[in-house]
Amino acid sequence: MRSLTDFHRSKKEGGKIVMMTAYDCPGGRLCEEAGVDVILVGDSLGMVVLGYDSTVPVTLEDMIHHSRAVRRGAKDTFILTDMPFLTYQISPAQALENAARLMREGGCDGVKLEGGAEIAAQVRALTTAGIPVCGHVGLTPQSATALGGYKVQARTAEAARKLLDDALALEAAGAFMIVVECVPAPVGGLVAGKVNVPVIGIGAGADCDGQVLVFHDALGMFDRFTPKFVRRFAEVGRAAREGLEEYAAQVRDGRFPAPEHSFGMQDEELRKIYGN
Repeated sequence: MRSLTDFHRSKKEGGKIVMMTAYDCPGGRLCEEAGVDVILVGDSLGMVVLGYDSTVPVTLEDMIHHSRAVRRGAKDTFILTDMPFLTYQISPAQALENAARLMREGGCDGVKLEGGAEIAAQVRALTTAGIPVCGHVGLTPQSATALGGYKVQARTAEAARKLLDDALALEAAGAFMIVVECVPAPVGGLVAGKVNVPVIGIGAGADCDGQVLVFHDALGMFDRFTPKFVRRFAEVGRAAREGLEEYAAQVRDGRFPAPEHSFGMQDEELRKIYGN
């Protein structure tokens, strides 16, 4: 398992950090077998797994449940878990109590919080208590409505400076890593160049210190919408659908199960059943 020191060394040496979301045991196992550096149990599970229209309905219990499942599949990979909407914004004490539950009950190695300078006190409380914190600035899905929807952030010089200030505030509060989402590539590079902790981009350009994507987006398993920054590295959804269609066809026309998929029985036992 990679450590916080390893992530900082990657930043210093120019290595790229690979982060991917996962929400269950098979997903966690696949990420670990593929050599992913950090698995994010994202509250995006609300949309790609639970069928909600946003991340807002996701509960702390949901995140604990899915973190446990991912940990069972990825025992040797650093796991971050999102703190869901209104489980940390109210106060540092609330953030500490709920982060402790995620660590203790969910089995994760750190937590991720959305927001900038306004949550610095929460980040400081968690890091002081020994809980590794990853920040998240730019497009923050939990507050997407307040940001005007799912759209590119920090398009103006003023907004870019504000985003950088937020990232610096998170670093000063003790965050060991920062996710920057859906900003112009030059802004992602600016943030990565100015802060001393790794910056993980998602729609933030190639100059970030690493990248993260949603599992279902990267593998073609979610098609309600596809952000511009997503690349599909496989078409698992299409292959699964075709496989299910073929299964249904073979059941209906009697090709499945075939003899090789069935269990036999000794003639003597058959005679006992049928009485002859």
